[in-house]
Amino acid sequence: MSQPAENTVQQSKDATPTISAAQQGDNIAHALAGAGGGILSMALTYPLITLSTRAQVESKRAHSSTYDAARRIVQREGLTGLYSGLDSALFGISVTNFVYYYWYEWTRAGFERAAIKAGRASKKLTTIESMIAGAIAGSATVLITNPIWVVNTRMTARSQGDTLPFNDGKPSKKPSTISTLVSLFRKEGPTALFAGVLPALVLVINPILQYTIFEQLKNALERRRGRVMPRDAFYLGAIGKLMATSITYPYITIKSRMHVASKDGPQDNMIESLRRIIREEGWGGLYKGIGPKVTQSVITAAFLFAFKDALYDMSVTARRKVPAKLPLK
Repeated sequence: MSQPAENTVQQSKDATPTISAAQQGDNIAHALAGAGGGILSMALTYPLITLSTRAQVESKRAHSSTYDAARRIVQREGLTGLYSGLDSALFGISVTNFVYYYWYEWTRAGFERAAIKAGRASKKLTTIESMIAGAIAGSATVLITNPIWVVNTRMTARSQGDTLPFNDGKPSKKPSTISTLVSLFRKEGPTALFAGVLPALVLVINPILQYTIFEQLKNALERRRGRVMPRDAFYLGAIGKLMATSITYPYITIKSRMHVASKDGPQDNMIESLRRIIREEGWGGLYKGIGPKVTQSVITAAFLFAFKDALYDMSVTARRKVPAKLPLK
């Protein structure tokens, strides 16, 4: 082998760790930006999450409008009742978004490298590749974070002791995240933390649809304008979430019901839960609370994408200011 060829091979080998480290840093930057964006967006819209969750898990006889639900919560629990479970929700969304964006960017990078090796004209993800990336990231996220959301749903739906806030009963001390977790372990065992995991895995279709729609709209906008700003991400995120949540809402209701099912109550699987809701409440029971949920989901997603893009741009700017490290030997 000639000397120039040997130098080229050696340079390629030396560059590999640098490229890998740079990609790893970029994945973490996306994950941190997603976690930060999730915290900010959820904090802004959490009262709507409370209203939607309680509407989903109420019995049919406790049906009330969104306005009546908000009024009763404030009357019984004060304004803080609208933020029941906020601490676990913020922790949950930070972990959820970190895991999701890390795995999504990791998968995206793999597809982009494959596109370059194949000599494809564009390394942008195709619709199928976006869906596969979303499926991998979503499944990993569900399995890791489901216990957090079980605790959060229990706190949100039963913030006044063991009674639902819309039923008659004297309010007791509001449970904390730790006390709710301990109570779950003591009364129902560790398996309770994975209640609703099957419909949650089915609901991976929600982020698949959301991010596929977002990515394809973003690619189209980039072809026209060259760069997508946080304001553009706000609107594209809202469109993607609106379509995804509207399609998957019945499964969201089933997952919430399974999260709050007590150990002594009916232990239905996903299909049995679906049949029970239809039998006892009609098809409308599957869409209970859809108004505040869709509103909250769309607003949260819009802010999430806007905040994430802004935070990621800030992280890129900060990393450029850090002096370059010495090359690996």
